[in-house]
Amino acid sequence: AQTLNHRGFYSPANRSFCPLFIVALSFAYFSKALAGTYMKSSITQIERRFDLSSSLTGLIDGGFEMGNLLFLAVVSHFGAKLHRPRLIAVGCFVMAVGSFLTGLPHFFMGRYKYDTVIQGFQNESVSIAACLDPMVQIDVPDIQIEDSSSHMWIYVFLGNALRGIGETPVTPLGISYIDDFAKAENSPFYIACLQTITLLGPMFGFLLGSYCAKLFVDIGYVDLDSVTISPKDARWVGAWWMGFLVSSAILFIAGIPFWFLPRSLPKQGGDEDKLPPSPETLDGTENALNRFLPSLRRLLGTPTYFLLLCASLLKFNSFIGLLTFKAKYMEQQFGQSASRANFLIGVLNLPVVAVGIFLGGLLMKRYKLSVVSGAQLSFVTSFMAYLLVLLQFGTKCDNIPVAGLTVLYNGSVQSIISSLFTCNSECSCSAQEWDPVCSENGITYISPCMAGCLSSSGYGKNTVFHNCSCVSSHFPGEGNMSVSLGQCPRSKDCSRSFTSYMAVSVLSSFINSLGATPGYMVIIRCISPELKSLALGIQTLVVRTLGGIPAPVYFGALIDSTCLKWAVKKCGGRGACRLSDTETAVEFTEAPSEGAEVETEGQKTEREVKVGEDKVCEEINGQVEREESDPNTEDSNVMEKCSSHSKETDGPQS
Repeated sequence: AQTLNHRGFYSPANRSFCPLFIVALSFAYFSKALAGTYMKSSITQIERRFDLSSSLTGLIDGGFEMGNLLFLAVVSHFGAKLHRPRLIAVGCFVMAVGSFLTGLPHFFMGRYKYDTVIQGFQNESVSIAACLDPMVQIDVPDIQIEDSSSHMWIYVFLGNALRGIGETPVTPLGISYIDDFAKAENSPFYIACLQTITLLGPMFGFLLGSYCAKLFVDIGYVDLDSVTISPKDARWVGAWWMGFLVSSAILFIAGIPFWFLPRSLPKQGGDEDKLPPSPETLDGTENALNRFLPSLRRLLGTPTYFLLLCASLLKFNSFIGLLTFKAKYMEQQFGQSASRANFLIGVLNLPVVAVGIFLGGLLMKRYKLSVVSGAQLSFVTSFMAYLLVLLQFGTKCDNIPVAGLTVLYNGSVQSIISSLFTCNSECSCSAQEWDPVCSENGITYISPCMAGCLSSSGYGKNTVFHNCSCVSSHFPGEGNMSVSLGQCPRSKDCSRSFTSYMAVSVLSSFINSLGATPGYMVIIRCISPELKSLALGIQTLVVRTLGGIPAPVYFGALIDSTCLKWAVKKCGGRGACRLSDTETAVEFTEAPSEGAEVETEGQKTEREVKVGEDKVCEEINGQVEREESDPNTEDSNVMEKCSSHSKETDGPQS
């Protein structure tokens, strides 16, 4: 039997290395997909831990594509003339370092602090008078992030960008390597199998994200019994850092086999003794550089390839934006926890995507579809999936009834709503705090202070506040005057809407993935064989640059514009969003292109709240003037509160 020659080409005795390369590449695809989807599943956790807006976390997520932008075109062109398996190995090692760097800031930051009125009390014998007692009143809640850690998110961005740099040789060189040495009729099936196995990566990535989101961020360092928030709370932060360390180890292992694979393979069904010409003797480095621009001009001059490139750009732009914030949308719209949202995406959406991609490749092989037939199949499935996406956004839930934000304190909905009301005007509550409590009437209050509570009992998550004036004054016949920690649960109608949403989402994912492999093969087959690596690299470069980078940013900006309640940092800046307008979120997600042309509902609501507070203060001031002769009127407290509100309104906005 022949052996591997000095140029690294296969002999017939080494034919078994062909399936070995496919197995190794499948595991590499699995690993990089796991790391990428875990990043998306942790968007909410990163946003809350570093107190960032959704647009900024979208920029962090886009750092991966920025890393690709730096090296993808060059690696795709020159990589085909070098040792492709070893370049893939180097890429896996770089991705491992990037994932490790992403999770590293956790170990240099202080313990996570969330705003709550009871975080300073460690036993149930202390009764907290949230409304009146100045000794226990927390006027401004503690910041979540220590000042020294306020810019640690930059390391998350750099780690994600480094992971994008490492990914550059894996996709274009791996696919072109298989297509170069496989039969023409077998290549679609191999690629379909590769992509199907790859989808196990996103599945496990979201499942890993689901598991880590259940664990408190400082698990092992704090007493979990003292944690007063649950995974459904807008302040909850899971162990986001843990998954990045796991994915780093997996990526490092994935790169090892490629060091032992040769440079080239024998063509299936071809002359086994006929070796392809050595790239080193065919082209020097200088000659290859001179041929780059003509090759690029020739590639973009192919009408079919150019049209497919534009279609891929539009499709990827919407896909990456929705995928990045899909779990966050499920949290805000349907009240799901981050853990449950990631779990459902992993076990429902992704398996049907794997089946759809596999069946698409099987159809190409079984019926030997031409380039035109493959393009037609891809178009039909994409259009049907688009209609289903519009349908799934028709299922939505009403806003959570939060007194002072979405409803009045008596539960009614009006265009002008104020967080300040007569029942809590004497409490000197801070407008910045967010420590929601739920009453038996189904109304959520911003904090125990805003509910006018005078005492408490219990400890930790079981704390109950009593004698709440805002509950008793407007709902005298609705039971007791107590509230419990946390937001009120969603209605049963919302649960039914969420079931419909998931059913349509799963069907849309299957139909869309059915045309993935035919569309991919059309791009490969519509160009000359020597341009395949460059074509795949340019396609990935364009869609990630013009789709992957801006899409998370402007989708995140649209989500930010629907926010009704922001956290406030210790330095006075705006933190992460605590409560969003679900009705406006649906409108912006359905038509993101129209979001920049209209006034955002979140900004409009913010102005209405300020106007409402001004009107309430005017009414209170008028009442004080009419009753200032009454010695029992506590006008000093009321005037002090309205004076404080006036200063907040006239002062700089965070």
